[in-house]
Amino acid sequence: MLLHTLQVQHMRRNFNMSKQLIVVTGATGFIASHIIAQLLQQGHQVRATVRSLAKVELVKGMLTQAGIHNFDQLSFIEADLTTDTNWDQVMAGADYVMSVASSTPTGEFADADAMTQTAVNGNIRVLTHARDAGVKRVVLTSAYGAVGMGHTNRTTPFTEKDWTNLDNPHLDPYQRSKTLAEHAAWNFIETEGNGLEMAAINPVGVMGPVLASDFSHSNQQIVQLLSGDVPAVPNINSGYIDVRDVASLHLLAMTSPKANGERFLATTGETLSMLDVANILRDAFPQFAAKLPTTVIPDDVLKANAKTNPMLKMMATLVGNFADTSNEKAQTLLNWHPRSAKEAIIATAQSMIDLGIVTLA
Repeated sequence: MLLHTLQVQHMRRNFNMSKQLIVVTGATGFIASHIIAQLLQQGHQVRATVRSLAKVELVKGMLTQAGIHNFDQLSFIEADLTTDTNWDQVMAGADYVMSVASSTPTGEFADADAMTQTAVNGNIRVLTHARDAGVKRVVLTSAYGAVGMGHTNRTTPFTEKDWTNLDNPHLDPYQRSKTLAEHAAWNFIETEGNGLEMAAINPVGVMGPVLASDFSHSNQQIVQLLSGDVPAVPNINSGYIDVRDVASLHLLAMTSPKANGERFLATTGETLSMLDVANILRDAFPQFAAKLPTTVIPDDVLKANAKTNPMLKMMATLVGNFADTSNEKAQTLLNWHPRSAKEAIIATAQSMIDLGIVTLA
C-alpha cells in the first residue's frame, strides 16, 4: 500500500511538472524560439508573447523547423515591453517566466538614453507583473555585454562576479543598456520582489541553427562571411555558444534550487578571433573558401573609419579586447555541458545554407 502511494505521488509530481505553465516573452526571437521548442519537448505548457499576432505563423514555422509538430500545449498573446497592455493576462496562472524579449542594436532608437530606458523599463514591467501574478521564478536573458565590457588590462577570464565597467567613456550604448537593465532587475528583486525568484543568463555570441530568415544579430557575421561581404576581418575576439545550449541553460536555471539569485555565463569557455571563425567555415565548407577572408584589418585603420561610419562604432570599441570567459559556475552548479564553439559555428552556417539564406551564386 505504501509503495502504491509513493508511486502515485511520484506520478502526480511528474504530471504536475509537465503541466506547468511557462511564459516565454519575445517568441519570434532566436533564443526564445529554441527555448519554446525545448519546453514543448519536455511536456510543458507554453504561453508565448509576440508584438503582433500576425507573427504567430512565423513562430510556428520556426518551431516546425526545430522539430515541433504539435502545438496543443502552445498559446500566444500579444504584448509589448513598452506598454502594460495584456501583461496581466500574460502572467495569469504562470509558474515560471522566461524573460527573453529585449531590444537589439538595430538603430531603432533615437539615442542611447532611449535604448537604456526601454531596456530597463521592459525588465521592470515583466518582473512587476510576474510578482503580482504569483510567479515562482523569472529567468532573465541578459548578455555578456553586462559582464565583460569596458575593462582594460584584464588577464583572467570573466566570470559571473564581473560587471561591465559603466565608467568607461568608450562603452557602446547597447552594452551600457544591457548592463543597466540587468542591474535594475536585480535591484527590483531585492527591494520590491516580495519573494519572486530570479536567475540571469548572460550569453556570449550566440550561434547555432537558425530557424528562419529572421534571426539574431549575432549571426549576421556568418552571413556576411559566407556571402563574401567581408574582404578582411577586424581584430576582435569573442566567445561563442550554441543557441540550443543557451536554451537548455535557461531550462536548468528555471527549476534548480541552486540557480535562484544567480547569474550564469553561457559560454563554451573558448575565445576565437573573427579570423578563427572564418577558418572554421573554410575548413567545413570548402565550396565557400574563395569568399572567406584571410587577412585582419589593422586596429588603427578600423578605428579611423569608425569616426565617420556609424556601423563601425560598436565594432571599434571591441577591437583588441580581452574576451576570455569561464563556464565553471554553470557546469558545477547546474551540470551544464555545452557543445564546442566550432560545432555551434558550423551548425549556424549549415542551417543558413539549408534554408537558402546564403548561396554560392
